[in-house]
Amino acid sequence: MDMIDLRSDTVTKPTPEMRDAMAEAEVGDDVYMDDPTVNELQAKAAEMLGKEDSLFVPSGTMGNLIALMVHCQRGDEVILGDKSHIYLNEAGGFSALGGISSRPVMNQKDGTLALDDIRASIQSEDVHHTITKLICLENTQNICGGVPLSVEYINQVGKIAKENNLSLHIDGARIFNAATALNVNVKDLVAPADSVMFCLSKGLSSPVGSMIAGTKKFINRARHLRKMLGGGMRQVGVVASAGLISLDTMTKRLSDDHARAKKIFDGLKQVAGLVLEAQPQTNMIYFGIHPNIKLTDNQIVDEIKKYGVLVDWASSRRFRLVTHYWVDDVGVEKTIEAFKNVLK
Repeated sequence: MDMIDLRSDTVTKPTPEMRDAMAEAEVGDDVYMDDPTVNELQAKAAEMLGKEDSLFVPSGTMGNLIALMVHCQRGDEVILGDKSHIYLNEAGGFSALGGISSRPVMNQKDGTLALDDIRASIQSEDVHHTITKLICLENTQNICGGVPLSVEYINQVGKIAKENNLSLHIDGARIFNAATALNVNVKDLVAPADSVMFCLSKGLSSPVGSMIAGTKKFINRARHLRKMLGGGMRQVGVVASAGLISLDTMTKRLSDDHARAKKIFDGLKQVAGLVLEAQPQTNMIYFGIHPNIKLTDNQIVDEIKKYGVLVDWASSRRFRLVTHYWVDDVGVEKTIEAFKNVLK
């Protein structure tokens, strides 16, 4: 049975075009900076984001960690959302490996950090305090519903950072989803940021890899830290070739994923026992399970799987479905019917 996998957009497999490109990729040694395919990918990513330079890294988690370690010294503090991926789902690397202190700020329902909360979290100069060095935003904001943060809001946070001599990092794992949803150029979404990370291996369907972008000085230091963290790669043009297709082709079709997320959302409105959250703006559908449903979360997962659909719960009695390249219109209908049958 061909499974419809809605657990995440990280489950995407390379497209046929990517597999062909990977087989034919021209390669070199990227630690020596002479892999032509990697160099092309890094130049393209930097240009698309409007930054001076970029660096190919094995994962988004490593990309974020490197960025935080460039911006902050041991004992410095970062302001970030209490529902952010960096704070909750990256194994505490910035603290364990970077010695960086965190100042979590409550994420609002729309994924933002309230501007006044950011201002109030900036440490005053006092020998008793940590030194605030960095603000981190996540766009799209996953746990808040895959919601995009607007250009206007990013600019407002950038202004606060600049006024207080702080850096701004954007965890843009799904920044192209945000740009698509807002119908803006991705350059405008990241213009105030000193650094940006985005993933090639989520909705952009590459098998592995992420990019971090910033100034040439930032990337030079990032390259050193990538090596320190074990992320220096050799003939990695084999996978960077898929990344080029991600940027050239897959960024242009994300609206299809968003449309299918809305179709699933509309179909699930007819399913008794589901408590739907806000209509999806990008490729994520979040919903709760009504107390009348006696099945446990894991039992729901197991029963849905019998209908050829893979899902997962995000937290207790809260589920997240994620659309991507490998979920077509047939998969949308199959998903809706599976929930109707299991929760009838």
